[in-house]
Amino acid sequence: MPHNAYQAPLQDMLFAMRELAAMEAVNALPGFEDATPDLVEAVLEENARFCAEVVAPLNFSADQQPSFWHDGEVTTSAGFKQAFQAFAEAGWQGVQHPQDFGGQGLPKLVATPCIEMLNSASISFALCPLLTDGTIEALMTAGSEEQKRLYLKPLISGAWTGTMNLTEPQAGSDLAAVRTRALPQGDGTYKISGTKIFITYGEHDMADNIVHLVLARTPDAPPGVKGISLFLVPKFLVNADGSLGARNDAYCVSIEHKLGIKASPTAVLQFGEHGGAIGTLVGQENRGLEYMFIMMNAARFGVGLQGVGLAERAYQKALRFARERVQSRDVGGSSAPVAIIAHPDVRRMLMTMRAQTEAARALAYVGAGASDLMHHALEPALREANAAFYDYLVPVIKGWSTEMAQDVALTGVQVHGGMGFIEETGAAQHYRDAKILTIYEGTTAIQANDLVGRKTVRDGGAQARAIAVRVRATAAQLADAQGPHGADLQAIGRQLALALAAFESVLDFILATVESDIRRVYAGSVPYLKLAGLLLGGWQMGRAAQIAAQRLHEGGGDPRFYDAKIATARFFAEHLLSQSAGLRSAIVEGGASVMALDESQF
Repeated sequence: MPHNAYQAPLQDMLFAMRELAAMEAVNALPGFEDATPDLVEAVLEENARFCAEVVAPLNFSADQQPSFWHDGEVTTSAGFKQAFQAFAEAGWQGVQHPQDFGGQGLPKLVATPCIEMLNSASISFALCPLLTDGTIEALMTAGSEEQKRLYLKPLISGAWTGTMNLTEPQAGSDLAAVRTRALPQGDGTYKISGTKIFITYGEHDMADNIVHLVLARTPDAPPGVKGISLFLVPKFLVNADGSLGARNDAYCVSIEHKLGIKASPTAVLQFGEHGGAIGTLVGQENRGLEYMFIMMNAARFGVGLQGVGLAERAYQKALRFARERVQSRDVGGSSAPVAIIAHPDVRRMLMTMRAQTEAARALAYVGAGASDLMHHALEPALREANAAFYDYLVPVIKGWSTEMAQDVALTGVQVHGGMGFIEETGAAQHYRDAKILTIYEGTTAIQANDLVGRKTVRDGGAQARAIAVRVRATAAQLADAQGPHGADLQAIGRQLALALAAFESVLDFILATVESDIRRVYAGSVPYLKLAGLLLGGWQMGRAAQIAAQRLHEGGGDPRFYDAKIATARFFAEHLLSQSAGLRSAIVEGGASVMALDESQF
């Protein structure tokens, strides 16, 4: 395959959707009757073709020749504009958005593999649709009828794109420090003034208009996060008939020079430098953070998928290299040099990359299915149960999957050896691109703090314990497995049970300690998130192995795929899930040592 090739893992994607993420139940939901197995497979196949043929070939060249800024305007990397037009014309922006506004109205579970594929093809390219998805979700939830009428169709069609404007030079993740001002004009509009930084696709040449959603304060707003409102500030004003009007006073004054995702323009935007940028209020005053969290939650799930997509691309690249690179004799005694895939440690690295990627994919797809049930199930109890489950999963999907992507990309460089350190090989790009995933849309620590505070302590551990009940049932089934693959399934079950015991010990510790020694608890928040990711990923791999064994027993399907699924799940259990006890020890026993030195001792 060519140097920059990508082939979507459709077989694994469809397996995760159908066997793990309840695609059949999602298909039965009101409004999703058209999402039949045949249609879903056709959508994924067409998306795979588009990503492989149109977007993936641009990834390496766009990294070498990034987007650039000149005199307030940004020119994107060669080929991006044409690829984005093709993306929009094919309807890919609208896969999961309502048909009433021109979307395809398909489930999130169908959009999820499409988004993964786009990120495998090029994370820099995929960032633009990701932010637009968040803009659409925020307007669907909190926008006025007029805002929906004017903005949703062009956003869903890809004619316009969207951005999220939170961060300011003096206010990174601390949104209480936001200073951008919004002055009411008496006619329903506001004049916005201030500076926003790190704005992904804040300026570009790929669409006719850019719709900025901006956090700002009105003159009489209360201090802190309670005084933040959300405003819609388009690059070009929009007339009552939907046509574009005058250029708004929102300008890009520079773009950042970055470690990775170089083709994605990260803008510094200046609002109101020439008299005031005109914006309209989204929802109610002082509820901006609440609305922005709709975008952020959508984006956090999307960034988790970025981790899965990047890991898959890095794995494919390392696998190709390992099959082609001939070096050293086999330790088993061959006299001639062999392809490095024959060497046990290279095999270990490839298995680690593969197992982590498959586990994170499965968990993300299960989350997407839960989101569909949360929004569309008829039974209130089913909606509530899936809402609580999805809410717990989001920080894990974002935090664990992106940390995983870093590990996989780093391992990919190692598989390449010295050639991995050379930019021309392309492995280094994946490693550089992966670093941002653990930072933007909330660092791993922010996800972990959310998992501790909002998702565990707030409900007294109820949702975490509800998940533990489901994991325990799977572990018990695996422990009782018989038949040709019984030994494999029992081995997975043993490790899953040990990991669950570690997880429950950590839950007990968090709930017993958070009031008396909160710093000690939060010192272990990231290890807790990683433990949750390993457990939940291992749970999905255990379920996958069970189903694969059942399919082999029944006959039919692809036996090599099912055999590989069982072997990969056992590897995950023995090499990754087995780390759970160490994480438990660090969390429960190691909190005090994190805070042991005073600041002057560093």
